[in-house]
Amino acid sequence: MKQILEELERRRAQARIGGGEKRIAAQHAKGKLTARERIGVLLDEGSFEETDMFVEHRCTDFGMADQKVPGDGVVTGHGRINGRLVYVFSKDFTVFGGSLSGAHASKIVKLQKAAMTNGAPIIGLFDAGGARIQEGVESLAGYADIFLQNTLASGVIPQISVIMGPCAGGDVYSPAITDFIFMVKDTSYMYVTGPDVVKTVTNEEVSHEDLGGARVHAQKSGVAEGAFENDLEALSQVRRLIDFLPPSNREKPPVIETFDEAERDDPSLDTLVPANPNKPYDMKELILKVMDEGDFFEISEGYARNIICGFGRLDGQTVGVVANQPQVLAGVLDIDASRKAARFVRFCDAFNIPLLTLVDVPGFMPGTKQEYGGLIKHGAKLLFAYAEATVPKLTVITRKAYGGAYDVMSSKHLRGDVNYAWPTAEIAVMGAKGAVEIIFRKEAGDPEKLAAREAEYKDRFANPFVAAQRGYIDDVIMPHGTRRRLIRALRTLANKRAENPWKKHDNIPL
Repeated sequence: MKQILEELERRRAQARIGGGEKRIAAQHAKGKLTARERIGVLLDEGSFEETDMFVEHRCTDFGMADQKVPGDGVVTGHGRINGRLVYVFSKDFTVFGGSLSGAHASKIVKLQKAAMTNGAPIIGLFDAGGARIQEGVESLAGYADIFLQNTLASGVIPQISVIMGPCAGGDVYSPAITDFIFMVKDTSYMYVTGPDVVKTVTNEEVSHEDLGGARVHAQKSGVAEGAFENDLEALSQVRRLIDFLPPSNREKPPVIETFDEAERDDPSLDTLVPANPNKPYDMKELILKVMDEGDFFEISEGYARNIICGFGRLDGQTVGVVANQPQVLAGVLDIDASRKAARFVRFCDAFNIPLLTLVDVPGFMPGTKQEYGGLIKHGAKLLFAYAEATVPKLTVITRKAYGGAYDVMSSKHLRGDVNYAWPTAEIAVMGAKGAVEIIFRKEAGDPEKLAAREAEYKDRFANPFVAAQRGYIDDVIMPHGTRRRLIRALRTLANKRAENPWKKHDNIPL
């Protein structure tokens, strides 16, 4: 028995060392943690239970029969984040560059199925060189097996991907299907084809960072929901995100005890919206002053900054916040903002997270660039997402709500449950100046008449009362009482039940 135990410990030690001390040192020299160190940071201390530690690849070609490392380049298992169950796999760059083999893929698929069966989030930590070339089609089959499980798990359990090194070729599509992608600045990158292939095919010379670095994907492409300074920050932010989410679509998000008063008023909000309708203000100020203890976890902060998406809490309950940002492009809806918000709305709806929409939108972005880019269909994604959502939906119009953008931003007509407006709200087809120039175009040569018409239009529509008279706004509320009114409304919706017609699946305008 003693010999068996010694052999067990020897094998465990061999698996834990991965590719060896030299490669671990190289990993540290790049400013990166090892696969196991990352798991140690991510999970509650002592909670990790490893699975498939002794799995090895089955390849015998190209001398691979003599190159076997227990675990085969990926560490898998489950543990706890603030006491709540999560599943995690962490690719080990020190073992075959973290490349994916058939056995490696089988470990991940097994973990994905366990997470689905037990209704818990799965977190993937990526640091790998793509498919293991020596295995040929078996490694490609392994990728497809993972993609299938990602797809089946979508909307069932939260899936989070953290890119902490290279992630190229087939490796990128698993994260792309997951709910959130986080990256680490300067050490991680994602692309379908690398700089060498790009140069060969298009004659472009581009670096790894400029082609697929964290800043590119967090600010330009929108592929990543966040870019962090180092491994430690990225992993700590994943822990924070998990605290907002339910373990699966079978449960509601956790309710966290708060010391913030539900009846708290904030008089400073009464002066948030400037008297000049064209002057910007920071919508994040409203969000932070309304949320419990000013806590807000923003998603895709650097991308499509004209719209804000993220998680906060009201009276301890998680809510998903979507808000126009007047400081950026006047809060207009364009292609990027529509895509960003639509995906976020659908995530919240899939996981029973109530939606709070804060509206100050002058409309959709005009211009050939937007039209040629398909703004019509991209804008329809956000419309579709709000219309199909059955979770509690709260809306507050703070200032402008013009044109089709009024409809899209969780209006009463898209089954908004509780729709409020501040006294400063303007709900109309368009701004007074543009409307008057169209309606009274025959008087265009008379500035005095046009000015009078504009004042008349403002009196008629530059307020929330016409919409309130028709029941499209449930109440006109004072800004300082926004938090109190939202919490009361959310409490009334605690047992909301709404269903869409049966269908195999919808056909969102992709």
